[in-house]
Amino acid sequence: MMSQTTTIARFTTRDADFDARLDALLAWEGVSDHEISARVAEIIEAVRRRGDAALIEYTNRFDRLSATAMSELMIGAERLEAAFASIPAAQREALQQAAERIRIYHERQKPESWQYHEPDGTMLGQKVSALDRVGIYVPGGKAAYPSSVLMNALPAHVAGVREIVMVVPTPDGVVNELVLAAAHLAGVDRVFTLGGAQAVAALAYGTQSVPRVDKIVGPGNIYVATAKRAVFGQVGIDMIAGPSEILVVSDAGTDPDWLAMDLFSQAEHDEDAQAILVAWDAGHLEAVLASIERLLPTMEREAIIRESLARRGALILCDGPEQAVELINRIAPEHLELSVESPREMVEGVRHAGAIFMGRHTAEVLGDYCAGPNHVLPTSGTARFSSPLGVYDFQKRSSLIQCSPEGADTLGRTASVLARGESLTAHARSAENRLKR
Repeated sequence: MMSQTTTIARFTTRDADFDARLDALLAWEGVSDHEISARVAEIIEAVRRRGDAALIEYTNRFDRLSATAMSELMIGAERLEAAFASIPAAQREALQQAAERIRIYHERQKPESWQYHEPDGTMLGQKVSALDRVGIYVPGGKAAYPSSVLMNALPAHVAGVREIVMVVPTPDGVVNELVLAAAHLAGVDRVFTLGGAQAVAALAYGTQSVPRVDKIVGPGNIYVATAKRAVFGQVGIDMIAGPSEILVVSDAGTDPDWLAMDLFSQAEHDEDAQAILVAWDAGHLEAVLASIERLLPTMEREAIIRESLARRGALILCDGPEQAVELINRIAPEHLELSVESPREMVEGVRHAGAIFMGRHTAEVLGDYCAGPNHVLPTSGTARFSSPLGVYDFQKRSSLIQCSPEGADTLGRTASVLARGESLTAHARSAENRLKR
């Protein structure tokens, strides 16, 4: 068994307790605290009953504001445009470049309506329609994420959503200009400086000022995640997002300093983020560990990274590339870096991953900001059954059926038999009314 350091756990797939240790490392359920659930339920009910008054009360309490009217918690189009004009030129250009790449990528996702005709003239098909209104939750407080605005709003625009409503908390009244600039660039229609469970409730049920939406997307803290779960069914949601994750697989050919920084890039999000490196060269893992120890004190968010690596990070020694792929599919990571010589060969075996970054020069952070694919990804192993946020999340499908007289006769006879087999006589007679006599 490999040794343990205070910085990050190290173990091998040959350890007798490897399976148990990996399961413990991966275990995460961020929306299970009964006390938090009860508090969120109380907030949601208050917003449903008292609307704007409850929003003002909770926002003043949690964000330390002194608003007396909802007009103080709204940001108009002119203010968004002013923010875009006022940010440094380099930031404005970077936002524009990222937005264009995100838009171009998501344009390729647009599904088309389709239909076909059977020989008797019956038409069957599918109609794709955009949602009318969506709500975007953008985190505030500890960190501000203009990239989240772009990643959530632009696919909605490409999908054809009619109205985009953004909520973003502004603790102590601090407004992030980059976030507002991104909202302007991404074509957000309305912005409310609201956060937490109260913002989710307002979007789900509507208030006197906040319009009810059809779907809520975007990450937030445990209160936001709990609220999204609570209102699901009343409104659509993208996912219940857990902490950020990265799994890096290395064949020992990548600079250890690069890999250490790739792990840091996710660990710096918060103390619950997860960064794991898998390799089949023990000496390489030791070199990466040395890089971690040497570079960590140079990081501005050292304390957060150190805590994240200590809690949920790991360096795992496996037996080879095939076993590494088995671990990938078992972990089903949000972000997967294949830092290997032949990533195209390895990716063929990958079944479960949110986003896959292929080759030594493809840092995960490029996907966070500007590569083009969406950075809203399934976490906590949900890549087993979920996909990145995309245009399809802002659209829905309707089935099309139009029978010819001949088709009504053919289908009606089949339907009649099946309906009577289920003892649903009205079903059967409805079909039989259209049979040829």
